[in-house]
Amino acid sequence: MIFQTAEAVEAARTKGLAVPIVYNSGGYDSVDALREVRGLVDIYLPDIKYLDNELGSRYSSAADYADVVPGVLREMLDQVGLLETDDEGVAVRGLLVRHLVLPGQIENSRRCLEFLAGLSPDIHVGIMSQYSPRHRACEHPEIDRPLAEEEYEAVVDHALELGLGNAFIQELDSRDRYLPDFDSEEPFNR
Repeated sequence: MIFQTAEAVEAARTKGLAVPIVYNSGGYDSVDALREVRGLVDIYLPDIKYLDNELGSRYSSAADYADVVPGVLREMLDQVGLLETDDEGVAVRGLLVRHLVLPGQIENSRRCLEFLAGLSPDIHVGIMSQYSPRHRACEHPEIDRPLAEEEYEAVVDHALELGLGNAFIQELDSRDRYLPDFDSEEPFNR
């Protein structure tokens, strides 16, 4: 899919496309494929879900997630650099990494943030609190509950201790505001 999208972007640019191209990803990408599209993506928006292969296997059926994601994020950072914004604060180029804090997995979140701080303390990271147990969460009792305030605060405090000054912090009630209301006739109209 990435190569077909790359062809479309190249064709659109020859016809005057001038908006930044954003690559939204779960972080579980091929470094080789990313190298093939070097120069076409302006903003990378990946997740870093786990730095623990057991968690990657258990929750995402990706037993090597923790082995793959560091190389992916390094490649993305190498290609586009740190996030840059225009005079109005709109992103124009760079890397913005998201991390969803899971209940009961604070050590994993700490490892993810430590890795990001090691890439650069100036990296932009969205520390998301919007986890809400859905789909097959009931198969994993440890995450079949909302995130507790003290868990999220511990992760945010750790980010600040690491010097991650470009961290976007969500309010804990974001899970109530950002999730669609599927009991409504218009679930996406909040």
